[in-house]
Amino acid sequence: MVHGEVMGSEDVPTRLHSECLTGDVMGSLRCDCRDQLEVAMQKIGAMEQGLVLYMRQEGRGIGLINKVRAYALQDRGLDTVDANVALGFRDDERDYEIAAHMLASLNVGSIRLMTNNPRKIEELRKLGTKVNDRIPHVIPSTEWNRFYLETKARRSGHQIEFEGRGHPPEQNDPVIIEGQS
Repeated sequence: MVHGEVMGSEDVPTRLHSECLTGDVMGSLRCDCRDQLEVAMQKIGAMEQGLVLYMRQEGRGIGLINKVRAYALQDRGLDTVDANVALGFRDDERDYEIAAHMLASLNVGSIRLMTNNPRKIEELRKLGTKVNDRIPHVIPSTEWNRFYLETKARRSGHQIEFEGRGHPPEQNDPVIIEGQS
């Protein structure tokens, strides 16, 4: 989704949103995906220009059927990382090559990436995309998705703050904050 004139532009606010059928379409409370997509579109819609790239990488790249299998393992006590690993996958199987190609095709010189995931920034940079800044994209947790979001912060390095604590409970590693991208 393109808003405004982005071709040949620098510092284009950009959100890479990975498909989440259960959240985006069905409104699952397990995650914050639908809220992330809606808020990103609202924020970018209020800006002069921006991009939302909707990536067909369901379940962090493991596909819908395996995502449902991971949900079943989570219902038995595993967190989202351990569930993916138990199914024989890495924590995150997504590939950002298509996103980098889309940005190059639009002749976007550089982006400001709307994300909490430092891996997205690293992967895009490896693929030749110039990421000049990170726009934090934190959606307040709910009682239904808090453990999921805490796991993303604690186990996957997502830059999420929880109610002024700066990190989820029992997190011992320092949290990476804005400006360190």
